[in-house]
Amino acid sequence: MADTGRGGSIAALVLAVSVAATGCTASPSPLRSSALPTAPTSAPSAEGGHWSVAGEPEVLAHGLVAPWSVIPLAAGGALISQRDDGTIRELTARGALRDVGVVPDVVSGGEAGLNGIALQAVGDTTWLYAYHATRTDNRVVRMPLDGSPGSYRLGPAESVFTGIATAGNHDGGRLSFGPDGMLYVTTGDAGRGDAAQDRDSLNGKILRLTPDGRPAPGNPFGTAVWSYGHRNVQGIAWSGGGVMWASEFGQNTWDELNRIEPGANYGWPVVEGTGSDSAFRNPVAEWATDEASPSGIAAVDDTIFLAALRGERLWRVDTRGGAAVGDAQIVLDGLGRLRDAVAAPDGSLWVLTNNTDGRGSPRAGDDLLLRIPLARAD
Repeated sequence: MADTGRGGSIAALVLAVSVAATGCTASPSPLRSSALPTAPTSAPSAEGGHWSVAGEPEVLAHGLVAPWSVIPLAAGGALISQRDDGTIRELTARGALRDVGVVPDVVSGGEAGLNGIALQAVGDTTWLYAYHATRTDNRVVRMPLDGSPGSYRLGPAESVFTGIATAGNHDGGRLSFGPDGMLYVTTGDAGRGDAAQDRDSLNGKILRLTPDGRPAPGNPFGTAVWSYGHRNVQGIAWSGGGVMWASEFGQNTWDELNRIEPGANYGWPVVEGTGSDSAFRNPVAEWATDEASPSGIAAVDDTIFLAALRGERLWRVDTRGGAAVGDAQIVLDGLGRLRDAVAAPDGSLWVLTNNTDGRGSPRAGDDLLLRIPLARAD
């Protein structure tokens, strides 16, 4: 469970950020390219295994406004999406924050706005993909990421996939390129639970697309749908052996961590949490909604780290063979709402807080991007 001695260190971290936010200290220190040479990369290692937090968090950036998704960059630094204003921000390798540009036509409200982002390099072009709400739908667009580290800028946007229903709640929004090179897109039910069971609807689904937005070859129904019966998925990741995982917001009872398989039905709105109907896939792990309300997840070998919003903590779930091993553990708390967790190239875990999204209690310096060292747990 959580380290009982963590409270003092977290309080010191918050105080340090508060002082920095007043301008009394320098900006965060430059990002290290290889701070933990024995720690994992974002890709699973050949031997697999489990990992846990090995030290206190370090602040990489502060003053973010409703951040939603972070992409660590191989050359150092990161790209971060801000939900409400549609801005893409760059954290440079020297620790400075700058605006890359604003994604056009973003309409924010409630949980809708600029959500997930993903990168793909094709030849000489690096594309930045973004999931966002407009006045009529949620959609995926892509823009050339022009320039170089420290001076990136956005090129013209082009639509990749459109027509996902938008709403004030349950918009999904996570993007990720899978090990197969296909683009995975999570959608919420947009407040219409029946849509999750309708395979002709784009909502309440995980979609699998080619990079140019067509249904990917091998999809189970010949459409864009990869899995269905979801209420609101905001996190996807792949652990050792290419096992796919997703976090799922429950309604009033159970939040879920699910192993995702093509064509599988995860039950919403018929069942929430573990059920007895073999037509639906049961979760691998579940939490009361006040303990989690999960958003982004990261997989490091066979360990899943799950960022909790309402639960205001980071959960660790060890897996083996697609099943959970032991009980879920709290490995970080005391920093408010957590929106995203990603494995960074230097072998650490990066986590976004989300206290400025309208549902949290912001402190001086919020929101934060944190770097958390990891070490093998077995």
